[in-house]
Amino acid sequence: MTMLEKTTRMNYLYDFYHALLTQKQQSYMSLYYLDDHSLGEIAEQYNISRQAVYDNIKRTEAMLEEYEKKLLLFQKFQERNDVLSQIKSSLAEGKLEEAILSQYLSALEKLD
Repeated sequence: MTMLEKTTRMNYLYDFYHALLTQKQQSYMSLYYLDDHSLGEIAEQYNISRQAVYDNIKRTEAMLEEYEKKLLLFQKFQERNDVLSQIKSSLAEGKLEEAILSQYLSALEKLD
């Protein structure tokens, strides 16, 4: 996984699960992933070591991955987007028959 892919994934996981994090975890993750602050900048802002920030972010990343493993909110979001893209593509091609639409709706219902 590239750094860009990891950053994108962490941003999505943060969006879905940030309410389950402590205020400090939310702050570090937001500064690091959303505002693109360096570990040093965050450490300076909170008057702690760079290593402490790094350790907290790594633990929080692991927590977010664990939440996703159990709740699958991001995976279902991606699957919904895939089905919606297929529907849009079928509409654009004029190939959206009732049977195909029914399959798409069934796939969406299974995600809930």
